[in-house]
Amino acid sequence: MNNNSKGQQKKLSIIPLGGLGEIGKNMTAFVYGNDMILVDAGLAFPDDDMLGIDLVIPDTTFLMENKDKFKAIFLTHGHEDHIGALPYVMKDFDVPVYGTPLTLGILSGRLKENGVSDSKCKMVKPGATVRAGAFRVEFIRVNHSIPDAVALAIHTPVGVIVHTGDYKFDQTPVDGQVTDYAKLAEVGRKGVLLLMSDSTNIERTGYTPSEKSVGKTLDEQFRLARNRVIVATFSSNVHRIQQVIDAAVMTRRKVAVIGRSMVNVVNISIEMGYLKVPQGVLIDIDECRNYAPRQIAIITTGSQGEPMSALTRMSNSDHRKVSIMPGDTVIISATPIPGNEKGVARTIDNLYKQGAEVIYGREQGIHVSGHASQEEIKLMHRLVHPKFFMPVHGEYRHLVKHKKLAMQLGMSKDNIVIAENGSVVDLTRDSIGISGKVTAGRVLIDGLGVGDVGNVVLRDRRQLSQDGILIVVVTIDHSTYRIAAGPDIVSRGFVYVRESEELMEGARDRVLSTLDKCHENNITEWSALKSAVRDSLGRYLFEKTRRRPMILPLIMEI
Repeated sequence: MNNNSKGQQKKLSIIPLGGLGEIGKNMTAFVYGNDMILVDAGLAFPDDDMLGIDLVIPDTTFLMENKDKFKAIFLTHGHEDHIGALPYVMKDFDVPVYGTPLTLGILSGRLKENGVSDSKCKMVKPGATVRAGAFRVEFIRVNHSIPDAVALAIHTPVGVIVHTGDYKFDQTPVDGQVTDYAKLAEVGRKGVLLLMSDSTNIERTGYTPSEKSVGKTLDEQFRLARNRVIVATFSSNVHRIQQVIDAAVMTRRKVAVIGRSMVNVVNISIEMGYLKVPQGVLIDIDECRNYAPRQIAIITTGSQGEPMSALTRMSNSDHRKVSIMPGDTVIISATPIPGNEKGVARTIDNLYKQGAEVIYGREQGIHVSGHASQEEIKLMHRLVHPKFFMPVHGEYRHLVKHKKLAMQLGMSKDNIVIAENGSVVDLTRDSIGISGKVTAGRVLIDGLGVGDVGNVVLRDRRQLSQDGILIVVVTIDHSTYRIAAGPDIVSRGFVYVRESEELMEGARDRVLSTLDKCHENNITEWSALKSAVRDSLGRYLFEKTRRRPMILPLIMEI
């Protein structure tokens, strides 16, 4: 559609490539004519059935197809689910990346780890405005669980779009930087065509407590602790880390930091002035032995029970530098992300077995969310007063409940659109609707491989993990097509061969009879022989064991 032709309404397309119907890998493209910008480029962590997968990022096929239109990337804040895909995205696209100072500080560290230049990163401060093609993007300060979070007011030829990013309305933030209510109200007064708002906590009534309330609980726990205090939290939660340091200073403790991501964020935050640490408080983990246990506090990763995290390794007595001692107080200052509950529970159990006192759970007051609850979400709608609304950043039920809340506030259901990843949402001054679909999905990161593991490989991994593998080795004489040696059967993860000799002997007999039948029927093609062995042996093993191992026939010719 030609946006400038007479008689036709100007149209803007919004294409969410991640972050809808899920928590994570947030990425949204905005296209007007020959100009395209991107808001956020995040990652997600793999589901339990994604065996061996390290990270999940959005599919960027649509971006590649519109590479000539791509003008810029705008970031709302520095959490992994909003910037984690950039080390992969920036390898393919030579466009500027705009973000606030801490956001770009954290991003630069991630880029260096992946051998990607940060020369395209452009620092802006809340309140600034950046032009990119047909778009003018205004950065508006909001509160979240990381400093320098912003909402975006995206000025387009069609109208103004407000993208809230992740936010909460905290009246007593740790750094004293409150949400810019005046700017949100001003943008709302001038007229907002579309609001795209965080839906994460739509199911929670009331208000999200202030981050400062956690500080009071931490102070109390530090005062009560007789020995070391070990605090696990998200490495990006700089405000939480600041309050842990403040509690340590108040109780005259030295602070050591462990966990690669935690060390990186703490160093960047101190360097950029976002963490205030008195001289001499921060020590290396190796220096802890020079102090009595009651003089030590340790800040660590592992609040989500990640298998290789520092806290999990401590709980398993597997950490090279820190061993849990009876009397230690371990504070898990986070709530489990859905799917991580078992890992967290296992870590807590193991810490108790080591003799630690473990403080965990929302009711203990040692964690608050960084996302707005219902009353704050209502306030955002009232401040911005949009004509149209599109809920974002949430699983599908969150989006539906956010739609219902908007309708309770008086918005017509015809003015609300619930999209999915890949939906093309067309926006004009008078209408909003889904007009089509583009390629959108997930790209799996396994080690250094990007996208080389797909559904077939995952299916094979699941089968191997559930029923194991059986390798059948047979040597066939080329001239007679008779068996010259074998069949030899190797089992891994299926049965222990020495205890299943009768089953293995039966399997060999089944392979021999299958190959004899193939010979009688003049079947000599390798693929046909392998398929016959696989099918026949598979049926036999299922009859005997009710299991379906992966069967890998290897036929050699002499």
